[in-house]
Amino acid sequence: MRHLAPANTLIEPAPPRAEHSPYSNDGAAVRASAPYPYLGPAEVLGVEGARVRVRLPTSEETHATMALAFPYAPAEGDSLLVIGRGDSHYVIGVLSGQGKVGLHFQGDVALSATGHLSIEGGESVSVRGEEVRVEARTLKTTADSLVQKLTSMYQRVSGLLSVRTKEMETIVDEGTLTRARSATVLTEETMTINGKQILLG
Repeated sequence: MRHLAPANTLIEPAPPRAEHSPYSNDGAAVRASAPYPYLGPAEVLGVEGARVRVRLPTSEETHATMALAFPYAPAEGDSLLVIGRGDSHYVIGVLSGQGKVGLHFQGDVALSATGHLSIEGGESVSVRGEEVRVEARTLKTTADSLVQKLTSMYQRVSGLLSVRTKEMETIVDEGTLTRARSATVLTEETMTINGKQILLG
């Protein structure tokens, strides 16, 4: 049987239903165990294969699976962007990190540009291979110092080989041989030849 209130009776509306917000009153994200997913920063504590152990701003530690669009190897102390709920968390961004991004391909890879192609490293650039070829119409090298370590070196210049330096020192552990159709040595001041035995002719 339905009971109807008298016509002049004021009916108080029901209190609003409490909604569970993913944020607390101060705007901080709730714990990852809440029914709403967590989205925010997480600090990397360790790397375990394709997963990382991270600490959330709530000091809760959990594991997150790498789900980036680029191959990034996180390092301890990195700040990653993590989304997840419960025991399932995924890394979807890098906020600040010291890890490494590696690109690995199977087969041949060609990198070309119709204009200028620049490769720059903030600290260093390394090129490694069984055989490295450099082909150019003009090759320019500018550096404060150049260090070369070789087992053997062969150079062939069809034109002029010109070297200008302030000072030069050549040290040969064993013998040295210079062959030329003709040779000239010019000095503006003193020229010294010193040896236990000097043979001419």
